[in-house]
Amino acid sequence: MSTVLKSPLAKSLKIALIQIKAGADKAANLQKVSQFIDKAIETSTIGKLDLVMLPECFNSPYAVDQFRNYAELIPSGESTSLLSSLAKKHGIFIVGGSIPELDPQDGDKVFNTSLTFSPEGEIIAKHRKAHLFDIEIPGQITFKESITLSAGDKATVFKLGEFGNVGLGICYDIRFPELAAVAARDPNNAFAMFYPGAFNTTTGPLHWHLLARSRAVDSQFFTVLCSPARDVGGSGYQAFGHSLVSDPSGKIIAEAGEGEEIVFAELDHTLLPKAREGIPVNYQRRFDIYDDVTKTAKISDK
Repeated sequence: MSTVLKSPLAKSLKIALIQIKAGADKAANLQKVSQFIDKAIETSTIGKLDLVMLPECFNSPYAVDQFRNYAELIPSGESTSLLSSLAKKHGIFIVGGSIPELDPQDGDKVFNTSLTFSPEGEIIAKHRKAHLFDIEIPGQITFKESITLSAGDKATVFKLGEFGNVGLGICYDIRFPELAAVAARDPNNAFAMFYPGAFNTTTGPLHWHLLARSRAVDSQFFTVLCSPARDVGGSGYQAFGHSLVSDPSGKIIAEAGEGEEIVFAELDHTLLPKAREGIPVNYQRRFDIYDDVTKTAKISDK
């Protein structure tokens, strides 16, 4: 007899992904964020939104030699203040992409940091990118975040109000399934993993969709990826775009193109039990053969 499971998502969640590009003018970048979030609220095609998500590095160029120039303290920085006010203004959760964060204890350190805000404008989660994007594909791309960024040292799982638990990672973090596993398994039992990310035009076509679907299928929950828009004609880092949502069975249920746009999606709470009852991997793991990463994970407390 099959086991009837309770969904870790208490009720369906209506979200908007804000796919925008950032330029050299920080104030202009923040003004664009405000305009696009206002527009998402006004033009939603799925009813009243519960959550809005921004891309990685929405307030600055994605460039190793620029991170420190745009870094700010949290919570006193202007980006934090803006997102807090917008969350409160609209009564929504905001997964605030990521910004370069200046370490208040060590001014030499800069982190790539994502904040999530409650509808009251309070910070309810803070994730520092754990896996730095240091890669070299000969003849195509070389990028080393570790030249100027420091890595976070914790997984991030938190309660999204009455909806349930979610996990948070940033871009390259998606390539490491352990973070998603920590979020998905008991006792966390998250219903989704949110990944603001900026895959490029080399790695994006190779792995963006594949990794989104893989993490969704691995953990049988939603994966939500929000990218910057592609800067067509620009000379800097070219983001892949294609912000998307995968359902717990690995089906892409919403996706952007390459340019600036808003993508709306509804995370249906009934899909999680269906996926987990049909293929019950949660009850078939062999921790007598391999370790359970949830037992030793360090979880962020903000």
